[in-house]
Amino acid sequence: MNHSGNFTHTARLGRWLPSDSKRLNDWLKKVIEEVEQKKAPFHPVIEHFRRMIENDPEMYMYFTQMFEQQLPFSPPPGSGDVKLRNYHQMLMLINHVLTSAPEFNTTEMVGCPINAILDFPMITRAGLAAFLSPKVNAMLKKVLKVWTEYLDSPASRSVLNTSDNGWLCPSALKTLQMDEFIHDPNAPYFGFRSWNDFFIRQFKPGARPIAEPDNNKVIVSACESTPFAISTHVKEHDRFWMKSQPYSLKHMLDGLFVNEFVGGTVYQAFLSPENYHRWHSPVSGTIKKVHHVEGTYYSEAASEGFDPAGPNNSQGYIAHTATRALILIEADGPVGLMSFIAIGMAEVSSCIVTVEENSRVKKGEQIGYFQFGGSSHCLVFRKGVISQFAAQAIPQGPNGAESRVVKVNSLLAIAAG
Repeated sequence: MNHSGNFTHTARLGRWLPSDSKRLNDWLKKVIEEVEQKKAPFHPVIEHFRRMIENDPEMYMYFTQMFEQQLPFSPPPGSGDVKLRNYHQMLMLINHVLTSAPEFNTTEMVGCPINAILDFPMITRAGLAAFLSPKVNAMLKKVLKVWTEYLDSPASRSVLNTSDNGWLCPSALKTLQMDEFIHDPNAPYFGFRSWNDFFIRQFKPGARPIAEPDNNKVIVSACESTPFAISTHVKEHDRFWMKSQPYSLKHMLDGLFVNEFVGGTVYQAFLSPENYHRWHSPVSGTIKKVHHVEGTYYSEAASEGFDPAGPNNSQGYIAHTATRALILIEADGPVGLMSFIAIGMAEVSSCIVTVEENSRVKKGEQIGYFQFGGSSHCLVFRKGVISQFAAQAIPQGPNGAESRVVKVNSLLAIAAG
């Protein structure tokens, strides 16, 4: 843990996109070929996107320039450089994604296909400006809503099969540790109603026991996730867009109860595609506030430079900018007021809260979930509340290379007092 006010973060990717640019280029080539052969008409939401770009001079400038400015962000020689030509091709590819679901892949899957399409243009000067724009993010929200409707439909189960790239093949079932989850191996599609139903699958009873459920000093892990950062002495305002991505409470909490947490502690961890995607309360207490923030989807920290896996290396930054859900809990015992922040990233931005204000929650009880996968989450504590974090919760090794997934409901930290 870093007690200087700066944080130590891991560079380990969440595996939503291949870290090997050649694999990403191979995927793009394949999709471009499919799209050019199909020549499918635009879905109405994509046609709306096109009109927004072409009728708004600022958007037209950004979405033209971002493809012209891609050249400095080339993959290494020999990796097969694939860049989109213009926003027309971008829209064609996104249109294709709206009727498909991600396939399983043993060599780092493309879990966020729209992110893969935007990978180069989003880090250009024009891209950085465009993907911070409320106009663009309002449009992207409509696009992702349409894709979510497909992923909620029975048609999306086409990837739940036993082929090498199917999510029910032996390799996938082993990776997912499916034996720990509720499913029916004798039913079609293992009994799942849709892709999203499969992705928010639930653990079997007892698979994740709650650490000391009656001890109010024990804080448990809210998600099945890999430690990313622990920061202490957190400031009300800080320059979160800088290379160190320090936490800025005013911005990450959207101005709510900020004074309660100045000088406190932030714990952040991220989810990978194969992880469990539901959130559980880290403490027992009362839900004081539920608040949704309409933020960004494809904005990343310019200080990180080109990230071959999209905003994965910008986890601290997106805690301040991305679409997210805040759940403030008045915890029993010494913890008192704390905040859980579910942070969306790229396509993975459906933050579904399942608790209501003024309701009681027990430690380990579900409080929400990420629809289609998961991204990142933060726990924010008041000054002096945390006595120590469990060893498993502290990022380990150079760039977090030795960090391990912390199981949901397992010991995360001990409160003082």
